[in-house]
Amino acid sequence: MAARRPPVADGANRSQPESAPAVMELASSVHEAPDFAAAQELFHSRGWTDGLPVVPPTEDAVAACLEAAVMPPEHVLGVEPVRGRPVTAEKVAVNTVMAGGLPLHFPVVVTALSAMLREEFTLHGATASTGGCAVLIVVNGDERLRLGMDGTFNALGNSDRASAVVGRAIRLCLINLFDVRPGGIDRSTLGHPGKLGFCIAEDEEGSPWEPLAAERGVPDGASAVTVMAAGAPRQIMNEWTTEPEEILETFAAEIRANMRQYSIWPGNYAIVMPPQLREHFAAAGWSRADVRERLFERARIRRGEWATVGKGRVVGDKGEREYRALPDPEHLLLVAAGGPAGGFGAVIPPWLGDKSRAVTLAIGACLDCGPPPAEADATDDAPPG
Repeated sequence: MAARRPPVADGANRSQPESAPAVMELASSVHEAPDFAAAQELFHSRGWTDGLPVVPPTEDAVAACLEAAVMPPEHVLGVEPVRGRPVTAEKVAVNTVMAGGLPLHFPVVVTALSAMLREEFTLHGATASTGGCAVLIVVNGDERLRLGMDGTFNALGNSDRASAVVGRAIRLCLINLFDVRPGGIDRSTLGHPGKLGFCIAEDEEGSPWEPLAAERGVPDGASAVTVMAAGAPRQIMNEWTTEPEEILETFAAEIRANMRQYSIWPGNYAIVMPPQLREHFAAAGWSRADVRERLFERARIRRGEWATVGKGRVVGDKGEREYRALPDPEHLLLVAAGGPAGGFGAVIPPWLGDKSRAVTLAIGACLDCGPPPAEADATDDAPPG
């Protein structure tokens, strides 16, 4: 859906040259509302929001996003693998505007959604599961700076406008493009606050390590987005040592707790490490690879440990079987982010083992691009986009 452009006043275009460029043609259905409040009620009544007010997606605002990204409205970003739903640039632009996004935010939203459409991400499973995960988005590269993203204070909260907009835009896309609504496709028993938005920027300037995206194969100088089907952050604290091994033991203990209390299956884990902890690793000369190897070795439990948390009935005769949190060290996402003071950190567990795998994609990359399949004509009851 896109709201109609305000009518042009009589005579307002008389100075326009006859060769003025053609207006971008959008396929979305158009709705009119007499004022802002009425527009909000329209969107809420149709189930097109996340429960919060939205910015009406006028044709001008949607077109501006598409023009900034040099994308025609019909450009296909990808196809949802399970239900075969194509996702066009226009649909994503509509929801980006609704989330409060500007044209400069649009390429990051496009990249995040393109990464989620990769088969290995398992978009349908991750967003329909009773497990209630959200989509963690980590942004790397100069695009962070251009958008004013801040990977320091309150990194996992309301840190800056761009992070809030990108995270929310992805949630609105899930709602309006894939019908991921609570009680519908979204069968989450509990969910978690990250489902409103879960986007952070890495603090590359304050990190002793190469950026996460570079470690995951993105060329130097390119900005990128990493997406992961993620549970809620589990905060840890260790201010009583400067030894990297001891700090990582605190992280490993939290991962082991997740394996006991939630899921024993291995997959992508993310850990968020702020400056006060990072400086100890820098002083000791530890690399990203060193951190990954250490947690790979320490984050594991035996099945029999389930009996200590009330799950003894599923131990059976496999009590001595060992389970690793990580299939291999490369499954750990080490994110440098957080404010300068405090020996805190966070463990962000996977949705369900390796059923979904994290995907990193350079901003501007094109996956499965092509003309859209034939679709039915939009109706007034169609969701935004």
